[in-house]
Amino acid sequence: MVRKLAYSVSEREHWISGLGGLIGILIVAVVSQASGGSLLVAASMGSTAVLLFAMPHGAVSQPWPVLGGHLISAVIGVTCARWLGHDPALAAALAVGGAIAAMYLLRCLHPSGGATALFAVVGGDAVHALGYGYVTGPILLGAVVLVLVAIVYNHPFAWRRYPQAWARDRTCETGQADTGANEKCMIPHSALVYALSQIDTFVDISEADLQRIYALAMGHPIPVETTDELQPQSAA
Repeated sequence: MVRKLAYSVSEREHWISGLGGLIGILIVAVVSQASGGSLLVAASMGSTAVLLFAMPHGAVSQPWPVLGGHLISAVIGVTCARWLGHDPALAAALAVGGAIAAMYLLRCLHPSGGATALFAVVGGDAVHALGYGYVTGPILLGAVVLVLVAIVYNHPFAWRRYPQAWARDRTCETGQADTGANEKCMIPHSALVYALSQIDTFVDISEADLQRIYALAMGHPIPVETTDELQPQSAA
């Protein structure tokens, strides 16, 4: 059931996402080579490309998590590498753990930030030689370029609202003629906050998308096969 929900997207979306990732990383590589004379792209930019082009609505895919998450993680990673370079294992572990805690604190949780912090420690002599230039060089450059490419690339596709803060979601807009549609969207903000607090784990979906999913689900009949899947299994 979880697998069907997570991958219930069209084949068209598969190709759009893949092409976006190709274009994004290609531009990062070209810009990196043009600005520094050599190709140095952090491996974490690959996972960021997956988030920006395959999951553009995700909370962790928005500009602040991408930029803030990468930058704070890079700073922590370089610091650990410089002060704990004699013990790479400890430096790597502290870099990733510290990056996660810092991203939570600054509300910029981005999965690729963990890889950015780790790469600062285990990236080899070329990365270590950069020092804190690693932060303003391959990391800041790559993150900014990917965000800009994502904004431009996702814009022509109406269903890909990126960044979400710029989009106007009319699904639950007040003042619609159909009051029944409005009632389907009436999940109070406080109720959503309470429900998420009870789950007590990070959920990568925006409030607007939660409201939209609820509205669409309430206005669409449940297929028989889906209903059967939700029924508890009888004892043998």
